[in-house]
Amino acid sequence: MRANGRTRTSTSPASSLGTLRNLGILAHVDAGKTTLTERILFAAGAVHKRGEVHHGTTVTDYDPQERDRGITIFAAAVSCTWAGHHINLIDTPGHVDFSDEVERSLRVLDGAVAVFDAVAGVEPQSEAVWRQADRHGVPRIAFVNKLDRAGADLDTAVASIRRRLGVVPLVVQLPIGREGAFAGVVDLVTMRALCPQSGSAGIAPGAVPEALREEAGQRRRLLEETVAELHTGAFEEFCAASALSDSTLARALRELTLRGDGVVVLCGSAYRDRGIEALLDAVVAYLPAPSDMPPVRGTAGGAEQERAPDPAEPFAALAFKVTTVAPGRLTYLRVYAGTLRKGATVLDAATGRTERVGRILRVQADRHEDREEAVAGDIVAVIGLKSARAGTTLCAPGAPLLLEPPTVAEPVVSVAVEARRNADTGRLATALARLAEEDPSLVVRSDPETGQTVLSGLGELHLEVAAEKIRGGHGVEVVAGRPQVSYRETVVRGVTGLVHRHVKQDGGAGQFAHVVLDVEPLEEPVFAFRSTVVGGRVPQEYARAVEAGCREALAGGPLGGHPVTGLRVTLTDGATHSKDSSEMAFRAAGRFGLREALRLSTMELLEPVVEVTVTVPDDGVGGVLGDLAARRGRVSGQASAGGTAVITATVPLAELFGYASRLRGRTQGRGVFTTRPAGLAPVPASVAGGLSAR
Repeated sequence: MRANGRTRTSTSPASSLGTLRNLGILAHVDAGKTTLTERILFAAGAVHKRGEVHHGTTVTDYDPQERDRGITIFAAAVSCTWAGHHINLIDTPGHVDFSDEVERSLRVLDGAVAVFDAVAGVEPQSEAVWRQADRHGVPRIAFVNKLDRAGADLDTAVASIRRRLGVVPLVVQLPIGREGAFAGVVDLVTMRALCPQSGSAGIAPGAVPEALREEAGQRRRLLEETVAELHTGAFEEFCAASALSDSTLARALRELTLRGDGVVVLCGSAYRDRGIEALLDAVVAYLPAPSDMPPVRGTAGGAEQERAPDPAEPFAALAFKVTTVAPGRLTYLRVYAGTLRKGATVLDAATGRTERVGRILRVQADRHEDREEAVAGDIVAVIGLKSARAGTTLCAPGAPLLLEPPTVAEPVVSVAVEARRNADTGRLATALARLAEEDPSLVVRSDPETGQTVLSGLGELHLEVAAEKIRGGHGVEVVAGRPQVSYRETVVRGVTGLVHRHVKQDGGAGQFAHVVLDVEPLEEPVFAFRSTVVGGRVPQEYARAVEAGCREALAGGPLGGHPVTGLRVTLTDGATHSKDSSEMAFRAAGRFGLREALRLSTMELLEPVVEVTVTVPDDGVGGVLGDLAARRGRVSGQASAGGTAVITATVPLAELFGYASRLRGRTQGRGVFTTRPAGLAPVPASVAGGLSAR
């Protein structure tokens, strides 16, 4: 640790893959992600004035809606240098409605810093983003923030990390002072106190305060014992010497982090600039460089291939974000292999189209700086690509490689939108198309019955932000209807041996397909298809056509035209005609046959449900519980401490519209709530009847 933590930012490429870090900041709403990002940029010398969320002066929350609402909505990329390492950092949203932004960011990151509130510990959305990072195998370190708050306690927060996330926390710091007296930290790896220098920026390493020496020694011993249990090399040294050297401990902590066997935990207060330099040192010391990551895997010609993170390899990159700004249409790329130069021609591996890269930009939130090239490991934005979308693989034309795109969350809430003035209808269509291009979790469709344009997204706030973006960014006044949830239909009891014959003869070549289908329910909300036909009665290519037809039939079920899920279709038998059978005929047989089977099956309506966590004063618990019950909520947990109650319940999403205003009214503005998706649940018969009537 250096006495003066300030260094100047450099926008030049990292000298090697080993000195590059690509990381994200993950957390629940209001855990302090954006403030932490601002302090990191300030400590590294990338900015010369601390931005504040409540003043609307932060670098990463530059969108007017973010500044007005005081939350992060769009993932923002920034960069800085620290201790000779170049750090690309993405500040991600913490609200559940924008979890797709987190998903796309995690797809291209090598590591992450998970931020936790020292008072609240692991909150619902911090748990959700942790699970997202698990799916992508992203190594993480934890930062327990806001230790200066009343009620803050590092040990309680760490206990919640261990309990709720199921990980082994490796606490490497001890706070100096509690709550308002929090002054710095003791680094348990080097056994030095890290406190701000009086009258200057940066920190001053010094001796551990006398009052904390015994506790620091005990915690260092506990850390060594935990690491020795998890790391073979550390275990051998611990057995031989009954202790670990600082270098062995640091090396073991890095290896455990990369393997995901333990999570290094640091602490501090971003708002008061406590623990920031130590966190940056931990990013450099423990999180992986691109060279630590395995070769990226993709497909080419139907075969799996690997490409190493080497600038000399053929170029391969994944587009993870598209946005339109003043310089033009920006496509954000993570370069996995090779070198991309300004003016180069790249191949869209999925469509086979080639495009020319006009400019390469190093992005600093809403500011951009031109680069001549980007190399393996870099995260940059490019201008000039007209058709690339989030999830598009770009590669060298002579060496195609298709990478797995990020998954896109399925929309659960819809609103009908229309232009307030008829003259703006065309501009609204253009604005909606651009929104869907920039955010794949927004889906635009036309309702076949009403002719209305329907916009679907991940929540009320998601759709509110989209509508405001149309108004502010495109100058189109829109009128949005009441939000509607996306229902699903599923099979409760299926049918066996459904026979469907598709015969059509209009002169010339006819159509003939004969299929026998079994339909059965599945517990998971997915569709599965299999063929058990023997003897070649239905050739394999026709069986695939039947599956394609069945998937088309899933678009609308018999209860109310909602998409169908949670079923398996088995093709058990069939017959063909020597002249009139074709893939088109069997596709039609699959489509019409499954529709008939669904009409004969016992069906059930499903609705999206969410887990709601409500925090209210103790005197407001009764009213909140009554209101949740009226909204068909099922309370699953309730705890109280310090005059505040936390209630957890599962509630149908359709019943939560307008809940924020109702909760504020019932609790005099003191109640807050968060949600996270909890899957699908059957709609009660009494409610389902009302929906059918509508």
